[in-house]
Amino acid sequence: MADDEAEITGWALAAAKGDRAAAARFVQATQPQVRRFLAALTAPSEADDLAQETFLRAVRSLPSFAGRSSARTWLFTIARRVAVDHVRATVARPRTVPVPDGYDTPDLHRSGFDRQVILERLIAELPAERREAFVATQVLGLSYAEAAEVCDCPVGTIRSRVARAREDLLVAMDARPGSGARRGGHEVG
Repeated sequence: MADDEAEITGWALAAAKGDRAAAARFVQATQPQVRRFLAALTAPSEADDLAQETFLRAVRSLPSFAGRSSARTWLFTIARRVAVDHVRATVARPRTVPVPDGYDTPDLHRSGFDRQVILERLIAELPAERREAFVATQVLGLSYAEAAEVCDCPVGTIRSRVARAREDLLVAMDARPGSGARRGGHEVG
């Protein structure tokens, strides 16, 4: 991954000097992870628009990117700000969508795809700070130091948020209908 980081940062630095091909490679290399990060922080249906906004802001800011951190870390910091701005705007104009009965009670013994969907829902229900730290480190693979930089907090805080997010997810998985109570990693009941 270190080689990828150096290459991505190199593209960002070249793009900052006006290299359009490097800018295109930078966007192409980072877009899937930025979209995934934003989908986890907000809503999957809004991730494409927010990723586009992230890259618009990043391209405008490229001339000031000096490479003191990796370009990916710098970009995730911008994506986080875009997500925060979006959430603030959404809270200012709330919308509700009715959910049919039984929609949120899937059986955990279904296919792997269903379990993945359930896990994504549970991650989406985590408190924002825990979700952000968990997704950055466990889903996107950022180091704790990189996640701390993106989230603008100490590394110890990231470690704590990730640990609490894991605990929250385990409790939520156990509490889901059809999951069976678990103790010590074994189903009871």
